Amino acid sequence: MVTALEVPANLLIERLAEKLKRNPHIKPPAWAYYVKTGVHKERPPENPDWWYYRAASILRKLYKYGRPVGIERLRTAYGGRMNRGVAPEHFYKASGSVIRKILQQLERAGLVRKLPRRGRVLTPRGRSLLDNTAYEIMKELAERMPELKKYLSA
Repeated sequence: MVTALEVPANLLIERLAEKLKRNPHIKPPAWAYYVKTGVHKERPPENPDWWYYRAASILRKLYKYGRPVGIERLRTAYGGRMNRGVAPEHFYKASGSVIRKILQQLERAGLVRKLPRRGRVLTPRGRSLLDNTAYEIMKELAERMPELKKYLSA
C-alpha cells in the first residue's frame, strides 16, 4: 500500500488542499488575508488559498512525525531566517496563532486529535485521508510511468 511519504510532497499537499477546501470545518478567518505567517516574513502570502495549503502541510507533518506534535515544534518547522539589514540573520519561529487555529479546525473536522499535555496526533480518519490521496496520486503517476505500478499492488 502506498503511504503519504512515498509520493512527492508538493503533489500531496496540493491535492489535500483541494480536498480541505471542500470541508465545511476548514475556513480561513477574516484576518487570514492580511496577516504574515511569521515575524521573519515581510508580506502576507500571495496565494489566496494559502490557509488550505498550510493545513494540508500540517497534516503531512503530523503524519511524518508519527507521534504527538506540539505547536512549538510546528512553529520551528515553519520558521525561517529574518533579514535584519546589515546585522546577521537570525532564525525566528512562525506564527503560533495561525498554526493553532488550523489545528483547531482540523480537530473539528475529525482529522486531528489533541492529547492532553502532549500535543496533537492524526486520527485514523486523517491518516486514511492522506493514504487515500497518496494512492490516487501514485495511480496517476503510474499511468505516465509504468515502472511505478509495482507499488500499487498490496
